[in-house]
Amino acid sequence: MATRIAGYEVQGEIGRGGMAVVYRATDLRLDRTVALKLLAPEMARNDTFRRRFTHESRVAAAIDHPHIVPIFEAGETDGVLYIAMRYVSGPDLRALLDKEGVLPVDAVLRIAGQVASALDAAHEHDLVHRDVKPGNVLVAQGTDSEHPEHVYLTDFGLTKKSLSLTGFTTVGEFVGTLDYVAPEQISGRPVDGRCDLYSLACVVFEMLAGGPPFVRDEDIALLWAHQYDAPPALSEVRAGLPPAFDDVLARALAKVPEDRYGSCLEFVGALRFAAYGAGPVGEPAGPAEQPSADGPPTVGRATARTPRPPGWARPVFRR
Repeated sequence: MATRIAGYEVQGEIGRGGMAVVYRATDLRLDRTVALKLLAPEMARNDTFRRRFTHESRVAAAIDHPHIVPIFEAGETDGVLYIAMRYVSGPDLRALLDKEGVLPVDAVLRIAGQVASALDAAHEHDLVHRDVKPGNVLVAQGTDSEHPEHVYLTDFGLTKKSLSLTGFTTVGEFVGTLDYVAPEQISGRPVDGRCDLYSLACVVFEMLAGGPPFVRDEDIALLWAHQYDAPPALSEVRAGLPPAFDDVLARALAKVPEDRYGSCLEFVGALRFAAYGAGPVGEPAGPAEQPSADGPPTVGRATARTPRPPGWARPVFRR
């Protein structure tokens, strides 16, 4: 007999982590397939977490963005907190990297650009994801040869309000995955969108190099490396990449948030400029593009540090 939870019939497990289990389920009211995430029961017993979860799930659900997994419903039933989201058919980036090892530069930039646009949209709503990692990046089939994948960022239902919270939740759980966690999260300092930028840079490094920037045998050594060790130069790990990638990744992985790029899109724009110069392959710079003193081109009223979105992404960049 199938299990029913809050109007959803559970079909099978998709994945699980330390705080939640995700199932493929059928919405019995609308007869559609959803991804149903159930949080660990102890989370519902914490009043502060439960109130924050409800509020932030609503904020995340209100963000209408093509690269954020839509949240259909969030609530509590029988002492269990749950989130119903769009079911995305396709692997996550973790599975893709485990299969491929490294990805071509073009694919890395396409994926990173879509994740960056999702993160910046969340940051505009004062939400910080704080757990950007390959497992939270879903890679669905794209629309055509120029857009071979459509990327979704998920787990926004567990985001935390920026500026007001540190890297630890009130129930004593560390938020973030150690391979991709920003130094300020580790030290418990207040965080903003720049911690997501750091994590995205770790993911980009892994897509290009085949592993995250810091690999250590012990967790404590890994945490130390994020806070104090310089990341390896990408050119020393994988030959044939644009040399300017080293400087771009070094800035995005800076220990001090103020030394990083101002936004995730600015970071990806710098990567594209390092890879292709004035624009994507086969697309020369338009008359409105002016190279700024520190690298990427700018457009219109944008500041000298705001790059023009690449041509393939302009339909979904709302800037």
